[in-house]
Amino acid sequence: MTPAAAAASPKDPRLRPGVLPHSDGAGFDNVVVMLTSHRRVGASGLVVSAAGLGCNNFGRSGTATQTLDGTREVIDAALDSGVVFFDTADMYGAEPGLSETLMGEVLVGRRDRIVLATKFGHDRDMGYDFPGGRGSRRYVRRAVEESLRRLRTDWIDLYQLHLPDPQTPIAETIDALDELVAEGKIRYYGHSNFAGWQIAEAEFTARARSTGRFISAQNHYSLLARASEREVLPAVVRYDLGFFPYFPLKNGLLTGKFTREGGPESSRIMATRKHIWADAPWDALDAYAGFCRERGITMLEATFGWLLAQPGVSSVIAGATSAAQVQANAKAADAWKPTPEDLAEIDRLFPLPEDPADRM
Repeated sequence: MTPAAAAASPKDPRLRPGVLPHSDGAGFDNVVVMLTSHRRVGASGLVVSAAGLGCNNFGRSGTATQTLDGTREVIDAALDSGVVFFDTADMYGAEPGLSETLMGEVLVGRRDRIVLATKFGHDRDMGYDFPGGRGSRRYVRRAVEESLRRLRTDWIDLYQLHLPDPQTPIAETIDALDELVAEGKIRYYGHSNFAGWQIAEAEFTARARSTGRFISAQNHYSLLARASEREVLPAVVRYDLGFFPYFPLKNGLLTGKFTREGGPESSRIMATRKHIWADAPWDALDAYAGFCRERGITMLEATFGWLLAQPGVSSVIAGATSAAQVQANAKAADAWKPTPEDLAEIDRLFPLPEDPADRM
């Protein structure tokens, strides 16, 4: 048992790695076998699978999951593999809301088996047609009702502010979210894309006013995008938040599927975003492939192991467009735990870029 899981419930077998309870409405009557471990989200009581499912590909044009059948295949595989933390957003999909709509249909009768996270407040036009900040009480109220309708659920486990809202005082956003918790429409709330100072501001606003608080942060983070280590991750650790890295596999570059010679022609990178492959740091990636071979692990396993060894990380949210991808992610989450020496070697291969301010 991981320390985090032990802290969550030292005696209750329903919350140990290996099983997850789900209810038929009357109590914990069934047990789902899990193939991946799970962790607490920061200092909260929320427990999520170490491998999460990023749902930004559901309803996305040109993917296998743009359809209901494709979405169902991935969700079925996730549940069978013990991946129970699903992260989506109201703006995901070829048209706003499509990811949530597809998920809502696929999850009918299975809602209680997952931890469902979604987001609100992105710059994308959701068609709500009124001015004002997207962290305002008015906007939050409209957004949550629309998400609940699309997702066909009465509650959202983790409701996240997608982008900082410069127009609305963070105190108003916290108050609006606290109201939703009190009404049972959401269980917890988090934020996404906050800078370190915004994380601190939100925390101290909550403390000064004795209100609820954000329990999680979600930011861009991977071996090829480590800027969050400067201010975001220190703030996450200092204030006991759970951290969810998005784009953790850097469009697949950190899975081992791509080399400097090329990659799967059916992949989105090779089909429509070839510049990502062409501009990749291949000397470092080749060295990383050698690091993995020396240890008898795949690059996917090494990448998950490194991410889950970082302070504050609660779950690695990885997108998937096939059952095989989500199954591989679930297995990778528990396949390898790096030693301090391994972490130091990876740091040498992918150093944190120099901060220009250090030269001033």
